[in-house]
Amino acid sequence: METTDAFIGLACHDCGAAHDLAAAARCPDCGGPLDPTYDYDAVDPTAIEEAATVEGTATDGMWRFDALLPFPAASALSAREGGTPLVAADRLTDELDVAEVFIKDEARNPTGTALDRGLSVTMTAVSELDADTDSDEDADDPGVVEPLVCASPGNAGQSMAAYAGRTGLRSYAFVPSRCAFSNKAMTNVHGGEMRVVGGRHPDAVAAVDEQLATDYTDLTEFATPFRHEGAKTVAYELAADLGWTAPDVVVVPTGSGEFVVGIAKGFRELETLGLIDARPRLVAAQAEGCAPIAAALERGIDEPEPWDTPDTICGELEIADPAGGAWAVEAVRESGGRGVTAGDDEILESAVTVAQHEILEMGAAGGAAPAGAWELAEDGFFEGDETVVLLNTEAGLKTPDVLRSHLMGQGI
Repeated sequence: METTDAFIGLACHDCGAAHDLAAAARCPDCGGPLDPTYDYDAVDPTAIEEAATVEGTATDGMWRFDALLPFPAASALSAREGGTPLVAADRLTDELDVAEVFIKDEARNPTGTALDRGLSVTMTAVSELDADTDSDEDADDPGVVEPLVCASPGNAGQSMAAYAGRTGLRSYAFVPSRCAFSNKAMTNVHGGEMRVVGGRHPDAVAAVDEQLATDYTDLTEFATPFRHEGAKTVAYELAADLGWTAPDVVVVPTGSGEFVVGIAKGFRELETLGLIDARPRLVAAQAEGCAPIAAALERGIDEPEPWDTPDTICGELEIADPAGGAWAVEAVRESGGRGVTAGDDEILESAVTVAQHEILEMGAAGGAAPAGAWELAEDGFFEGDETVVLLNTEAGLKTPDVLRSHLMGQGI
């Protein structure tokens, strides 16, 4: 398997144990989540700056930053994810009374979701491990086993199906019955198989072992170390687009915690390399009906407690027991940020308002970012001179029925 020069291996976030790529799941010693590690002295900061200017090639998306990824761009399983625009939101700037507001529009990714970043890195790892196993008949390690499995509110299952289709490996998305129809349809269109499970996200997670009578490779967030690793490239692009200056605040719609963890890591790496002088405050924006990470931050505890009765129309945010919850709490707290919640009506209204006044389209989950920012403004979180970035995590066409129903409820 070909890896990049700076890549060292995997380290457990909980116990610190070092592992090689063969682990590629959770820590064999303690069961904690694994994290790719690097020799930052082997990374040329100038090369990172130059990579940000590359345009018009197959790797002008997130893989241009492969010096800080486990695998080289040449071996990436990619459909040019990343490289998404940073859109100035002048009306939001005025309403929040800050210096600048930008929307990082992840709806422009191949399947319309920010999760494509992590699935690209994850499926690159899967295909590389599978190729190594196929080429060594005497290998003791079984390597990748089919099928690929992901328990998901919908977006990750669709994304997995898209990337798995390139490899010829089978994929099974386990989704709750309330999963958006667009995800269900497109998972099958991409060639993936789907199990619709009655109930909510925890029921889909439990159904994986209940319904599969075979070994499988789990691509659920934090069951693999590569999904949050793809998410960190958002930080690289934000810093590059802002002239290698980090924004002051990044508001992240938060379900599992993988984007909070990944973005925090990305900015920390840029600071280590001397490419930015300071890191932004991270804000985990959640729906009031399912906010375990925001609640933990508010209460000052390290481990989020599972949400007993999750209830939000924003399906991607309805993660009652986030796999990366404790890690996300740690990342937000270390950044000097906070958690924030908003009701479903406020989240949907925010997504609609952005669509009506800022041109771009947000899915229901993406609306948590502007809704959270308005809550922050009302709480006096901003001093007025900040550059604020709102992460739009999904395309409006992911949940058009939900957004339209919100308007109908207002008599529109």
